[in-house]
Amino acid sequence: MSRAARHRRKPRRQWLVSLAVGAVTGLSVGSLLVLTGVTDPGTPALAADSSVVTVSANQQDLDLESAPMPDLSVTVSQTRDLLAQGIEVSWTGGVKSEVPSGQTGGKNFLQIMQCWGDDPENPGQPDRTTCQYGGFNTPGATRDSTISDDKNVAEQDVKYTAYGSDFINPTYTSIPFKSKTGVTIASVVDGKKVDVDVNTNPFFTRLTSNEVSWAGSGSNGEGSVKFEVQTATQASGLGCGAPVTGAGNVITGASCWLVIIPRGTADVGENDVLKSGLLWDNWKHRLAVKLDFLPDGARCTIGAKERQLSGSELASVAIASWQPTLCGAKGGAVYSTITGAESDAALAANGTTAAPLALTSRALSTPDVTDKLTYAPIALTGISVAFAIDREPNALGEVPDDAKARARLPFSSMNLTPRLVAKLLTSSYLDSLPTGASKEHLGYKGPADAGHNPRNITYDPDFLAINDEEWAYQSINAPSLSDLIAPQGRSDAAWALWSYVMSDQDAVDFLSGVPDPWKMTVNPWSSLNPDVYNAVSGGVGAPLTFPRDDFPKADPTEQPVAADGAASVNSVTWRPYTNDLSTSAYLVLRGDGQVLGAWDPVAAPPKYTKTSRSLTGLQRVIGLTDTGAAAKYQVFEAKLRNPAGKFVAPDDTSLAAAAAAMTVDPTQSQVYRFDPGSDQAKAAENAYPLAVPVYAAVNKEMSDAALRADYANFIIYAATAGQEPGTGFGQLPAGYAPIPQGWSDQAVSAAAVIASGKSTTPPTTPAKPAATTPRTVTAPPVPAAPAPPVSAPVSDPSASGGAAAALVGKPTPADQKLGAISGAVPLAILAGLLAAVAVPFITRIRRRL
Repeated sequence: MSRAARHRRKPRRQWLVSLAVGAVTGLSVGSLLVLTGVTDPGTPALAADSSVVTVSANQQDLDLESAPMPDLSVTVSQTRDLLAQGIEVSWTGGVKSEVPSGQTGGKNFLQIMQCWGDDPENPGQPDRTTCQYGGFNTPGATRDSTISDDKNVAEQDVKYTAYGSDFINPTYTSIPFKSKTGVTIASVVDGKKVDVDVNTNPFFTRLTSNEVSWAGSGSNGEGSVKFEVQTATQASGLGCGAPVTGAGNVITGASCWLVIIPRGTADVGENDVLKSGLLWDNWKHRLAVKLDFLPDGARCTIGAKERQLSGSELASVAIASWQPTLCGAKGGAVYSTITGAESDAALAANGTTAAPLALTSRALSTPDVTDKLTYAPIALTGISVAFAIDREPNALGEVPDDAKARARLPFSSMNLTPRLVAKLLTSSYLDSLPTGASKEHLGYKGPADAGHNPRNITYDPDFLAINDEEWAYQSINAPSLSDLIAPQGRSDAAWALWSYVMSDQDAVDFLSGVPDPWKMTVNPWSSLNPDVYNAVSGGVGAPLTFPRDDFPKADPTEQPVAADGAASVNSVTWRPYTNDLSTSAYLVLRGDGQVLGAWDPVAAPPKYTKTSRSLTGLQRVIGLTDTGAAAKYQVFEAKLRNPAGKFVAPDDTSLAAAAAAMTVDPTQSQVYRFDPGSDQAKAAENAYPLAVPVYAAVNKEMSDAALRADYANFIIYAATAGQEPGTGFGQLPAGYAPIPQGWSDQAVSAAAVIASGKSTTPPTTPAKPAATTPRTVTAPPVPAAPAPPVSAPVSDPSASGGAAAALVGKPTPADQKLGAISGAVPLAILAGLLAAVAVPFITRIRRRL
């Protein structure tokens, strides 16, 4: 037969194959959807912003005439569905603040705390004895105070007061802490002072308390602060979120209070702010907001089967939200995550023996190993640079008055380029190395000859040139501004970040040893240029190669042993790693720069201490995290310059734009990635450059059919119902963009392949769908039995699709709820028809997002 004749006969054969594949796909997907309990979408839960609450002094102040801030209005960013997370507290109507000194608490500021109980004498209002407050033990921020004149003891404070006899034995008022556990910490008992420390106690200390002892306002009376919400797990004395069983055996989390106390210029009977904010004359001006929590702790049936997920942590916040729904279904499974190197997880999942489902953002790429994985996209997220940096205007320079007025207020915007990221990752700023270590290889020979490498990023002309001019008026010093707090170990996140750096010629030149326009140079220990590296290493070892999947601290320089016996300090001791990306975001929320403390010679054994986290107004830390964790803790995130030359912050829009610009992995057509060097990326002006997909990867030939079926259930839920944004269990948390419809289709098809366990035809790259259809929202799955055998091969799914349209709403009251079949049948038919129609075009049309 001639080639032309073969070509003429091909379409007929191809359409027959397409019909077979479509039928098989429809049956497979239909079976899975019935088994996983697809139902109508139901009522979408309210988004986090729907629980924003604003309260004012006019509404709540018990003595408005004497209020220090009678026009105060406070807004809390989220008050429902709370977990251990961050929220933002912002306000208007304040008064320009003055910062604390060593002797006073400051002037015209707010104090913010979390409390658990209601006041028995004032129902519906918080009880000050149940507030976590006093841990920092600083002026104006303790639970107890000495009172200079007995007449200044308010009637409401009498029962907490031990009256004195003279100057040496002054009157003392101490507000006890009544814990949720029933234990009370009190230093005044029956009118007598006892030797108990109410500020540092078994329930909270300066290292654990989430209170904000000083939150300042600018000259316009406005301000904002990030607040760490703690649950019973972090603060047993508060017990917030502890499971409470209500009517109908419905389990909710125990509610708590957020309390805001405005402080003026002086306490009663004093010239300054010195006394406790819990004393009645201060407490009566407090504003309070009720906080409702999701139930804390384990929410899965005891004895439920466990299925392991291994690899990327990028989907961990989403999986934590999905987990209660997945394991709460009848016969549901507990999907436990094991965070580790994605490459290791993918390799383990590639075999035929039972193994954890791999979570990965890159295709398996191991020498001499054939990739047998089926990839299902389940999340669209991103790598993020989070920061908490408070203003500190230069006291010695000429600073505009408006910049001075914003002292101690946080910066909320930061721009970064690939070259700046490279500087932060390579210990190229002076303060990234121990104070007593030699820094001559960075050009620093002493104060008189400091070279061209700045102390930290806020002094870098490269940074100042692309950021708001107010940064140039600051004098902010801390080792935690000279690098990124980053996790240890290997990860796809590291690979993505280094790929972003290496896509920029300026960054590559810098890593090669070329000075930037302001003459700053790379730390030679981190240079990719052999000549630069060998000049400092003496030819020992080899230079780093990029991109890479870790964050090496390559500089071996140490601060030597001190004369007093203080141990040497290397770069890891000086700037330690975190365990994961989520911890980095948490540290940023708390303002904890992981700064090394003083040497403690009396410890057993002697050791360096850890510096306490910085209080609000003095925070200065930059950390590498992911967008899910950043949204959970509500920290500020930097804008990154993308390949199109635009500075873009991560959000749903920019993540979706990046997804639309992703290109196929040349080694695996099921996997797509944002390639900063691609033409698509360079044309995507609105794309966030560190957007990454997360794939669930399973070998369809894995011998354990029941395990494959449970993994298929997980994938279907994650890619369908789990993509509905919201703050409730089972929903997609902030920090993740809903995956495009094409990705969802790919995931559902992949689940069918995984459950069927059948051999497949070679994977191909499908064409982009003609139009984007609304996402199908599903209810929690019911674990399936192994899928029935299919009669023909099912093709491996490949990535496709554009940005998803709006989610469907709930049915009208008249709609009959038909259960799983109502969702499974049309979806199965649709999947089959799409598969049948797509086959003739798969090999002819190049996919574009």
